[in-house]
Amino acid sequence: MSNDGVNAGRRRFLVAATSVVGAAGAVGAAVPFVGSWFPSAKAKAAGAPVKVNVSKIEPGQQVVAEWRGQPVFIVRRTEEILGNLVKIEGQLADFDSQASVQPSYVDPKTRSIKPEVLLLVGLCTHLGC
Repeated sequence: MSNDGVNAGRRRFLVAATSVVGAAGAVGAAVPFVGSWFPSAKAKAAGAPVKVNVSKIEPGQQVVAEWRGQPVFIVRRTEEILGNLVKIEGQLADFDSQASVQPSYVDPKTRSIKPEVLLLVGLCTHLGC
């Protein structure tokens, strides 16, 4: 066989065009595949951390934030409220934290890291919200 009727320029163009179309198809198939590795916006919103600036909450004020569809009650306690905790210790469930599952850095009496700030999560199951 001889190469008398072969147009080398046309052959190079067809090889290059086929390569470009194949590469574009590979990228087009890879983009959704790689995108599936990352969580969706709904998944991010369901477990995303919620930031609340507690320094702007006035003493005695309560703020409600939402986390994973549940309300989070944030209370900035006053000295009077903290003083009343000692008066009602007998009425509190597990007031000395004998069966507490809280981390060791949480104060067992005030049930928070900072005594003046109290976070209450997941109360809707108990309060019937």
